Amino acid sequence: MSTTPSPTACPQCGQANTYPDGDQWVCADCGFEWSATGGDDLHDETPVSDGVIRDANGNPLANGDAVILIKDLKVKGASTVLKKGTKVKSIRLVEGDHEVDCKIEGGSFMLKAAFLKKA
Repeated sequence: MSTTPSPTACPQCGQANTYPDGDQWVCADCGFEWSATGGDDLHDETPVSDGVIRDANGNPLANGDAVILIKDLKVKGASTVLKKGTKVKSIRLVEGDHEVDCKIEGGSFMLKAAFLKKA
């Protein structure tokens, strides 16, 4: 009987697409890694409770910042893809599931900060 750990949601982006890698859990969506033992590493690396919205590298974001996509993102309900490396100017931070509201190529999009890096 094998003991496969149950999947857990990523503490950084909230996605459930995670997998164990030795003593670590890895998020396939944002690349975040955390301890599988649930020790103090989770509290040291993830400042979720401070209320500051941070990019994929941990830099705080503010309204009006310019950011760059770190991953190709498929747009739900459309056949378009937002390409990795696309620069987005004048972002707006919002509350909720997706933290960033922006306009790219004439369309309005809501993105997760975990897929962005500050330009």
